[in-house]
Amino acid sequence: MAISVGDKLPDIKLVKATPEGPEAVQSSEFFAGKKVALFAVPGAFTPTCSAKHLPGYIEKMDELKAAGVDEVACTSVNDAFVLGAWSKSNDAGDISMLADGNGEFASALGLDADFNGFGMGTRSQRYSMVVNDGIVEQINVEAPGDFSVSSAEHLLGQL
Repeated sequence: MAISVGDKLPDIKLVKATPEGPEAVQSSEFFAGKKVALFAVPGAFTPTCSAKHLPGYIEKMDELKAAGVDEVACTSVNDAFVLGAWSKSNDAGDISMLADGNGEFASALGLDADFNGFGMGTRSQRYSMVVNDGIVEQINVEAPGDFSVSSAEHLLGQL
């Protein structure tokens, strides 16, 4: 069963891509005491993720913060090195990149997806959420192949 509004995020180890290299973080610690706009992509450097999803959050960063978001974060079933390179190539340094290399976070949320048909294995569904002190306030999960409700514009309209 997928996570819902009002649910507490599961406490899973993620790896944050930082300029100094990968840094292990517990999700419970990362999301504690702040409002986070979190979005998930099936994969860094993939077409929709690179052309639309990440750029939208980069463009709307100031508006999201003005609407009360303390931090914007992206998660993907990629390793921290790949997310770090993706961040750097898109000048997305203000977005926290949270690697879910084994897909444990996506699975614990009930938002994992089978991308075996594309040769990508198990990944995360595309979604966005507002997390306030570890509690889901908003969640928007895309239908397979869609990109609309997980966009920065849509999430901004919910704040």
